[in-house]
Parts: sequence; C-alpha cells; structure tokens
Amino acid sequence: MGRRSTLYKIILLVSPVGVLLSLFISVRSGSTTISTAEIMNVLFSYDPDNIQHNVIVTSRIPRAIGAMAIGALLAMSGALMQGMTRNYLASPSIMGVSDGAGFAITLSVIFFQGLSSLQLMTLSLIGSAAGAGIVFGVSSLVRNGLSPVKLAIIGTIIGTFLSSVSAALASYYQVSQTMSFWYNARLHQIDSGLLYFTLPFAVIGMLLALSLSRSISILSLGEETSAGLGQRKGIVKSLTMLSVIVMTGISVALVGKIGFVGLIIPHITRFLIGVDYRRVIPCAGILGGIFLTLCDSMSLYMNYPFETPIGVVTSLIGVPFFLYLIKKRGVIRQYEKG
Repeated sequence: MGRRSTLYKIILLVSPVGVLLSLFISVRSGSTTISTAEIMNVLFSYDPDNIQHNVIVTSRIPRAIGAMAIGALLAMSGALMQGMTRNYLASPSIMGVSDGAGFAITLSVIFFQGLSSLQLMTLSLIGSAAGAGIVFGVSSLVRNGLSPVKLAIIGTIIGTFLSSVSAALASYYQVSQTMSFWYNARLHQIDSGLLYFTLPFAVIGMLLALSLSRSISILSLGEETSAGLGQRKGIVKSLTMLSVIVMTGISVALVGKIGFVGLIIPHITRFLIGVDYRRVIPCAGILGGIFLTLCDSMSLYMNYPFETPIGVVTSLIGVPFFLYLIKKRGVIRQYEKG
C-alpha cells in the first residue's frame, strides 16, 4: 500500500512535466519541421504573417490540446464505468456510448446539415445516452445480463450494430467521405472553434467525475456494501452516467470514435496506484491525456509521410491488452484486492 501511495504522489508531481512534454512533442511532430525556437516565438511574439506561426496556432496547438483533452475524457469515462459496474471490461467504446454518439452524428450529417456547434454537441450527447441506455436496457432483460462478461458482449454487439447502421446510412446517402472523419478519428481535422467551445463543458464533466470519485470507490465494493453504508445508489449511478455521457459525447463530437483508451488506461492506473477511485479517476485522466497525445504523434511517423488514423495506433496497443485481460483475469483480481 505504501508503494502505491508513493507512486500516486510521484504521478501527481511529474504530471505537469509529462503533460507539457507530450504537448511539446505533439506540436513539433508533423510533415513540416518546426523548431523549438519557432514554438517559443509563437508563445511570446506571435507574428500573424509568419506561415509557420499560423500552422502552429491554427493546426498544431489545437490538435495537441484536443488529443490531451480527449485522452483524459475517455480514460476518466472508462474509470467511472468500470468502478460503477464493477466490470473491468467496461469502457465507452464497448458499452455503446461512443457508437451511440457516432450514430447521432451520422443522422445529423444526413438529415440536419449546417448545425451549430452547440446543436452538434447536443446531438452527440443524446446519442451517447441512447447508446448506453440500449446496452443496459437489453442487458437487464437477459438473465445475468449485467454480469461483467455478458454486459461486455452485449455492449460489443449493440455497438457493432449501431456502427454498421451508421456506415450503411452514410453509404446510402452518399456522405461516407464526410463521415470518414468520425470513423477514422483523424485529429488533424479537428475543428478548433468547436474544440474551444466544448472545453468548458469538458471541464464540467471532469469536475463531476472527480466529485463522484469517493462514491464510486464505495460502489465498487458491491451493491450490498454500498447500501449498508447508506449510499443512494440510484443517484450516484445516474450522475456517473451523466458524467460519462458528457465526456464521451464531447470526444466523439470533436474527433469521432477512438477505442481502447477508456479500457486500458484505468487498468494501468489501478495496477500502479490501487483501487481507490479518489486516486484512480484523476490519475487516469492524466495518463489518458499523455497516452493519446503520444499515440497521435506516433501516428504521424508509422507510415511517413502519410498519417495513420489514431484508432489504428490505439488498437495496436489495445487489442493485445484486451486479450491479456481476458486470459489473466485472475492476476487482475489479485492486484485489485491489494
């Protein structure tokens, strides 16, 4: 326990350096070489007539900030879902939340073109809520459907169905090229206006997640234990899903569906610092932001000079990790009890 407490303090102490270093690497990464001196000049003496300065301000910085924010949002969402359901295979990409938001975005592109940023984000949030509602609704109708394995299977099936319908509609209405942004989650196409518009809402979702951390720790102990401690489970679960929907909906509205961040980062976090969600949720946000920002930088060089979709990079890391979780569940239970 002392080791994990020490690691928690170390993560908090070095996190500012890790975040800044990741952002710096992201801003420097790309087909155009940008020196450290140019980055410093942008920060202290921005010249709107300088082409490199414009590239940094209009493209590189929004992309870096977007990757950092989205990684944090998805990792915190995954931690909340895993703690609430006591299902360590839960994540926004598996529980239908991301696919529901993607389905709503597809419908908006087909039938409601020219939506404002607020309307687009609102539809994404509604889609996230609908996707999660369908998964948990179907699971509640199946015998032992809310068990970890069955919930993950049902979530994957529903998510695949929503994703397939979205792709079919996009193809039928000939908007596949437009929707490829959300399918491939290309961060270089991030809308800086929408990004800065949604950041305050993202902060609200994060603050709500942090405020629920103690309640999630109690809920993760089991239904009977939390009830015995006087916890209002219905309110806690409702607020938890609200936080997950807000954070995931914003992520999908910004860059589309990105898988595995919400699955693997909470596991890594718990392995490092234990199962107290008062520590897990903020640390998952830090590690998730750094992880996705570095993955985005890797995507620029895996098939240079062409850019690899960020989802491919996270899948290359996430799929083996997912298989490891399935095979080594006993190992996971052992360190979670510690």
